[in-house]
Amino acid sequence: MARVLIAEDDMAVREFVSRALAHGGHEVEAASDGLEALGVLDEASFDLLVTDIVMPNLDGIALALKVAKDYPRMPVLLMTGYAAERQRAHNLDVLIHDVITKPFTLNEICAAAEEALATRIGPTAVNTAH
Repeated sequence: MARVLIAEDDMAVREFVSRALAHGGHEVEAASDGLEALGVLDEASFDLLVTDIVMPNLDGIALALKVAKDYPRMPVLLMTGYAAERQRAHNLDVLIHDVITKPFTLNEICAAAEEALATRIGPTAVNTAH
């Protein structure tokens, strides 16, 4: 079991991904945007961040950059429905694990999360910013 943080502004997608990963045996918390996700990360440790790229306030790319800096051992899985955003994310290959394209199935998101979790390097709870 892993602790997974999901950042997604679309409530239906957020709930779908949350239920899928919880059904896979993971403990899941969800945030409605990147700023809320940063607040959640300040309060608890997570093994994986699954985030949408296009969100209000703080988008998934900015969130991934912040997480890569402050939680370098936490893999980041990006989600997007936009081809241009997927290309933007590929410029961050060194910081993110993968980009999954919407729409995706329950099996696809679970497999992507498991693959990302398999890449973890030791504990992810270390926050170098504090």
